[in-house]
Amino acid sequence: MVFWEAACRIGAITPQVLPAPSSVLGTAFDLARDGELFVHLGVSLLRAVAGFVIGGAIGLALGIMVGFSPLAQALFDRSIQMVRAVPFLAMLPLVIVWFGVGEVAKIFLVALAVLFPIYINTMLGIRQIDPKLMELAKVIGLSWPATVRRIILPGAMPSILTGVRYALAHAWLALVIAETLATTKGIGFLAMDAREFLQTNVIVLTMIVYAVIGVAADALVRSLEARFLSWHANYAKGVHK
Repeated sequence: MVFWEAACRIGAITPQVLPAPSSVLGTAFDLARDGELFVHLGVSLLRAVAGFVIGGAIGLALGIMVGFSPLAQALFDRSIQMVRAVPFLAMLPLVIVWFGVGEVAKIFLVALAVLFPIYINTMLGIRQIDPKLMELAKVIGLSWPATVRRIILPGAMPSILTGVRYALAHAWLALVIAETLATTKGIGFLAMDAREFLQTNVIVLTMIVYAVIGVAADALVRSLEARFLSWHANYAKGVHK
């Protein structure tokens, strides 16, 4: 950071290429003071949360069904994998035709990006449960709800939470793309608007905002891992930190 600031001060790096940290900090202060930064941040977070909840719920439900049922796998898995194989940007024209360029389209894009990693990791987590544990549950006479609560969900939880971590990264990537669609609010819009006016200090600020949110989201998932996987030897020892 010090070398970056010094290089900008002596002119080795021009503001058009990369602004000084002090300039970015000043821009952040100005945007925060008049409330503009918080407005854009709030809109982006609302879109991200709405898309994550919708896509995550659908992905989790599909993953559980396909993980448990060969029939569900035959009905859904191939179609889901085909949609997943389509490049994300290639879907934009169809999404615009379906939903226009309003909020629904943006939330749909985020939900779609979130769905696949949660679906795949949930399905794999359920299928990787040790069959001997399932046999043990039958031997000791556990009911099906108790088997799900005490064996299946704990066994699949590491994989599910891994899917959540991937989904969070995909959600922000999708949000950046979604906020280029005829919008006047959001961090993505702020970056695109700054690009038009060559405001590199604002562009760098939006990158920092995305990074901070990403780190905070990852920290949240780590806290969930600590809560739900305290029984797991590897997680208890901090192997996955």
